[in-house]
Amino acid sequence: MPSITRGGRGGLFSTHRGALLWLRRCQSPLLSTLAGGGGRSDAPHLPVLIVGAGPVGLVLSFLLTKFGIKCAVIEKNVEFTRHPRAHFINNRTMEIFRKLDGLARDIERSQPPVDLWRKFVYCTSLSGSVLGSVDHMKQEDFDKVISPVSVAHFSQYKLVDLLLKKLEGIGFQTCFPSEIGNSTQDLVLESKILMGHKCTSLDQTDEGILVGASVNNGGMIIERKLHCGLLIGTDGARSTVRELAGISMEGERDLQKLVSVHFLSRDLGRYLSSQRPGMLFFIFNPGAIGVLVAHDLENGEFVLQVPFYPPQQMFEDFSAKVCEQIIFKLVGWEPADVHVLDIKPWAMHAEVAEKYICCNNRVILSGDAAHRFPPAGGFGMNTGVQDVHNLAWKLGLLLNGVASPSILQTYESERRPVAIFNTELSVENFKAAMSIPTTLGLDPTVANSVHQVINRSLGSIIPRNVQKAVLEGLFSLGRAQVSDYILNEKNPIGSLRLARLRSILDEGKSLQLQFPAEDLGFHYAEGALVVEASCEKTHEGEKLQHSKRASREYIPSAKVGSRLPHMLVREVPASSEGAFSTLDLVSGDKLEFVLIIAPVKESYEIARATLKIADELTLSARVCVMWPRGSTDAEVEESRSELTPWTNYIDVEEVPRVSGGSWWEMCRISRKSVLLVRPDEHIAWLTELDRVRDAESEIRRVFSHVLCLNSHRV
Repeated sequence: MPSITRGGRGGLFSTHRGALLWLRRCQSPLLSTLAGGGGRSDAPHLPVLIVGAGPVGLVLSFLLTKFGIKCAVIEKNVEFTRHPRAHFINNRTMEIFRKLDGLARDIERSQPPVDLWRKFVYCTSLSGSVLGSVDHMKQEDFDKVISPVSVAHFSQYKLVDLLLKKLEGIGFQTCFPSEIGNSTQDLVLESKILMGHKCTSLDQTDEGILVGASVNNGGMIIERKLHCGLLIGTDGARSTVRELAGISMEGERDLQKLVSVHFLSRDLGRYLSSQRPGMLFFIFNPGAIGVLVAHDLENGEFVLQVPFYPPQQMFEDFSAKVCEQIIFKLVGWEPADVHVLDIKPWAMHAEVAEKYICCNNRVILSGDAAHRFPPAGGFGMNTGVQDVHNLAWKLGLLLNGVASPSILQTYESERRPVAIFNTELSVENFKAAMSIPTTLGLDPTVANSVHQVINRSLGSIIPRNVQKAVLEGLFSLGRAQVSDYILNEKNPIGSLRLARLRSILDEGKSLQLQFPAEDLGFHYAEGALVVEASCEKTHEGEKLQHSKRASREYIPSAKVGSRLPHMLVREVPASSEGAFSTLDLVSGDKLEFVLIIAPVKESYEIARATLKIADELTLSARVCVMWPRGSTDAEVEESRSELTPWTNYIDVEEVPRVSGGSWWEMCRISRKSVLLVRPDEHIAWLTELDRVRDAESEIRRVFSHVLCLNSHRV
């Protein structure tokens, strides 16, 4: 991103003023039509229209509404799916959910007890021999050392239910086709989730995007036109928005094809709860192979994932009866209450969209529409939620006339590299998961090779049913490797394989549940942030070290682009609030930057400049003065005298930690540092006091860069 190179206060100020006037006069065709009006007379208009009412789209609609941005959501399905799908919510996403009117707290109250899902279990059947298990929770997770909130295990449809309640609480309404009627002109879009609206066309107009939607109203197909300034595609892995926008995906396709079987069995749930509780069960026996996801042991809700190999094995072959038989083979006995609810096929991909933004910055992709990962590691939904958390504050500042339209490009420059990294990590995790069956003599690459040989040699010669018999016969021979005859300590081959499996599990080389280094430790290398020249080499070194994934341990850091490290602090003089996280210094209800300083004279000067320039920009900013623990009320009075007449500041002191060390030491910076935190809790700027010659000029430069006021590109 280009930066302002003209020195001196006058040059910076004139650049800022020119950009601000340019914004306020709405000379940009993008900005002038986003806030309202400018729409086509025959279609209702909104600044933002979101396509897709999954967790990602609903989180974005909540955030935008909180920030005062008018938006609506359209969803192609007439009702919300009850298929559990995603279920693991990582630390960073839970931190975001803390500020969605207590959503994280609601999840923690509603999820199954941690002891029922903290393990992955490897076994020959759910009632047979346990080959090994891995406990993925550590004491620091419960002590909340690196984050104010723990990870969670909560089915996607339940998360959607909670999000809908939160949206209803801020004025959103879910509307079904029969409730809307056939008229378009009288349709009020704002704060609506329009169910049964399938996006069918996108047309760029001078004022925005004209969206065509097909609505099935009781068998009558209605074509409806909606107009928006910005269209956000959060419509999943098979995104219609992405397809209509002509954006291609880059990466690997069809890593594996699977059948997902959603079923209930309280008998099985009770048995596993008492005998071998876990989240994932990797099951290998001569009769069947599969992965069972225990979404809720207490209520007996499961999803079974079974690989299949078309065209010899087709999705249609997996009837409810066939799926029941597979379940029985994997369980080891026949629970009488197994009830198959839903069967879905899906393909595993590792792809990222070639770009996230198109159509003159008016069409934007988020979530699975922008990236498709293998499920290993649970990065899919989590990355999507973090996408829109990054996007929402930028949309808010743009639509409020504070930021330049160019700020939208920083969404792609920040989030796309994260998606690429998470794609690679998910593939690595998938390979780690496959190391277990390989060790047991069930090498998946051999199965794929057998499948390819049959396709090439027999595909055009013999009927499909004969091919299927050949394939399944060969697979049956392969599964004999995990028979009791081979897989036991008395068999030399079986004993060696079991020893290797235990070694993989003990060394943490199998599939892992938590990735704190990647979850909390990722950072943006470029975008809506200012990296000082002196930090470039350090930044590159850290990025290289991170890419090697040598350690899964999260190391707190205040490097620019990273998430603000968590530490407990309390307000001084003491208030009734008690201890709270440094992440809570950033508001969840408004768009506000936070400057964190130590009580040093030069830092107060930068703080005054920050509040002054923010006021000129009509931008909300707050100063946090970080005092060492044990500071007296009299000492803290210094902030009042130094920051008068400004009142938007808070004095806090560090809460003692078991590991010791101050806030500044934890962040690996000195008390002579100041750091600016964005509304998404990522660090926008870090500098040392001796680098600042003119505080006001420097703060103007920083805000101009972060808000992209120095770039008028649309």
